[in-house]
Amino acid sequence: MSSRLSDYDYPLPEELIARRPLPRRDESRMMVLHRREERIEHRRFAELGVFLTPGDFLVLNDTRVVTARRFSDDGKIEFLFLERLGQTQWKCLVRPGSKMRAGAVTVIAGAIARVDEVLPEGQRVVSLECEINLWEGGMVPLPPYLRRQGDRDDVERYQTVFAKFPGAVAAPTAGLHFTPELLEKLPHAFITLHVSAGTFQPVKTEAIAEHRMHREEFSISASAAAAINNATRIVAVGTTTVRVLESAARQEDRLFEQKGATDIFIYPPAQIRRVDCLLTNFHLPRSTLLMLVSAFAGREFILAAYQEAIRERYRFYSYGDCMLIV
Repeated sequence: MSSRLSDYDYPLPEELIARRPLPRRDESRMMVLHRREERIEHRRFAELGVFLTPGDFLVLNDTRVVTARRFSDDGKIEFLFLERLGQTQWKCLVRPGSKMRAGAVTVIAGAIARVDEVLPEGQRVVSLECEINLWEGGMVPLPPYLRRQGDRDDVERYQTVFAKFPGAVAAPTAGLHFTPELLEKLPHAFITLHVSAGTFQPVKTEAIAEHRMHREEFSISASAAAAINNATRIVAVGTTTVRVLESAARQEDRLFEQKGATDIFIYPPAQIRRVDCLLTNFHLPRSTLLMLVSAFAGREFILAAYQEAIRERYRFYSYGDCMLIV
């Protein structure tokens, strides 16, 4: 059984990390993995419909990324606002942390910001002297592995075309490939999971079972639950969608309207119950996302596919190409 962190490692050439999106969303390449035969095809994302059959139903995450990355007025302190704790109190990531210990103050958009507490994970509880609109004038919180600042182009492209409900600090990246025209042709419904910064949290224990997942809020509408229950085959768009459907499935055999939070950690040999096919991007080595995909298609097959993707010069991570597992 693949229970060690080192079982989910692979080397990736730095130049294969996609720093910018392609000119068109649907121009991405799509590696198709046929699980039963352990066979691989190389296609284009625009061909997604070729692999769908009558009764197939796409489920997508319609969370909206907020521009939650802000700097102090003097430009010296960076804040990523993660969670509202009160009207003027937030949980934040702060850099450099050495300058923002408990009691430290700075100014954001003219308002005094004070560190009330340093949490065990290093996050800060920050109080503002007045409520300010943190979503206007902020920056897109790009993943750290892109190693660049978010800009005007990212405001549009690090967001799905169907994004609706604000609350995420990271995009559900499998959905970035869709255009309105392509989505209109495919039967689908939306769930919502607000992706948190915890999605980038590294696994630090060699025994992966000892890792504790972050919690993320989700919701399923009554209409989405009914449509999903009636589908012949569920095609999950992204690992965030899998996490919602599997969390809900553990409570009931059929989905129902609900709001909640999940800290589900899916890794081999877990069985995925509610999802039949998965569209996903290529994930970081040693990540919980790679472990989830390995539970869905088998670790050996996934790592072999990743090696082929490297040989074929696929583009990796958030702005990269995608993989369809059928």
